[in-house]
Amino acid sequence: MSEPITEDTLFEFPCRFPIKAMGKNSGDLELVVVEIVNRHAPDTQNHEVNAKPSKDGNYLSVTVTIEASSKKQLDAIYQDLVDHPHVLMAL
Repeated sequence: MSEPITEDTLFEFPCRFPIKAMGKNSGDLELVVVEIVNRHAPDTQNHEVNAKPSKDGNYLSVTVTIEASSKKQLDAIYQDLVDHPHVLMAL
């Protein structure tokens, strides 16, 4: 059963949702992002992860596409991402 669209979200859940986090290309950012997302969306598959370095290779963006079940789930993922010291920004 899907969650109805409410005033605080324009999404109808469940839905596929890309989560992007960016930070310094330290070598472990991808693992950190995947670990955080997996805490909240344990059924996420590895093939749904895409990492892309910046032009000069100093930064890395990591996108994980999940099957989101609620706004509360997405809010929790974003909060955990922005609270982590390796993550500079989450979109």
